Amino acid sequence: MGDVERVKRMVASCIRKFGTTDPFEIADQLGVLYQIGNLKCDGCYMFLKNHRYIFLSSVLNRQELILVMAHELGHALLDRKSNCYFIRNKTFLLNSKLERRANLFAAYLLISDEMISEYKECTIEQFCQGTGYPKELVELRLKQPTAF
Repeated sequence: MGDVERVKRMVASCIRKFGTTDPFEIADQLGVLYQIGNLKCDGCYMFLKNHRYIFLSSVLNRQELILVMAHELGHALLDRKSNCYFIRNKTFLLNSKLERRANLFAAYLLISDEMISEYKECTIEQFCQGTGYPKELVELRLKQPTAF
């Protein structure tokens, strides 16, 4: 099974099991600990002493927090034992397997097939403006198949 299929199945499983696409609620249900504070990056995921931790920057607005949390949650679920940092304007450009998977996880979790259908007559810029998501995330999701 390829990365895209693995990510799609993981997202679908989370949505089915927890009844939400909110990455904070999913983290709560999974016992992934998170904290918002003073960071030099937007977010990071750490695996320490057999526990999963997500740290988020306090300078992020609500929409940015959701995006970074979804990305870091992807690391927590797909790359459990790796330590990863989210740096805005850099992470979407990275080609590492870990970052690609985390970006895909965030894209599938936050941008549903229904949302794509709702914005199908819109430009990418209008899609971004309507959802608050960055162009890189929207473009990544639009490149992928829509049905789970």
